Amino acid sequence: MSSRLGFPKALLRLGTGRTLLQDTVLKLRAVAADVFVVANDPAFDVATVRREPDRFPGAASLGGIYTAIAAARHDRVVVVGCDMPFLSPALLRYLVGLAGEHDVVAPRIDGYPEPLHAVYSKACLDPIERRIKVRQLKIIGFYADVKVRYVDEDELRRIDPELESFRNVNTPELVRQAYWQPRRVR
Repeated sequence: MSSRLGFPKALLRLGTGRTLLQDTVLKLRAVAADVFVVANDPAFDVATVRREPDRFPGAASLGGIYTAIAAARHDRVVVVGCDMPFLSPALLRYLVGLAGEHDVVAPRIDGYPEPLHAVYSKACLDPIERRIKVRQLKIIGFYADVKVRYVDEDELRRIDPELESFRNVNTPELVRQAYWQPRRVR
């Protein structure tokens, strides 16, 4: 919703000339063949990728995750927010590689899961839908109903030592910090 930033952060233009959303799509293409954007507004269209409208409008991020899983052409889908300019394709590939028999592979930082930087399987659809129907929209609420593989900081730091992949730009100050300090992304 970008309420703290004052405009759609996905459309924030980077020094490359691309928007944050376009940059995210580019990084995801290094990880997956089926890349798409979950959004209702055509303002978030990105050339050469499809846009999937929310299947449960008003269900916040949980509805977006449901839509991504349902729309994915494969059993597993990488879901990321559009506000992380330093996503690491290497880290995303690593998370996908851990999926195995798990329904969710979620990084965990400071003891808290990062559900908008995770891998989900189609097995999550029914548990998510049940939560949405009763308006229990906390993303990790459905984790109790599926098999979850958490990836803690020590494991994440082997690929992303400074955990830059998880830095977001939700406020003007965070935008300034992110773009005035050099970063290395793998």
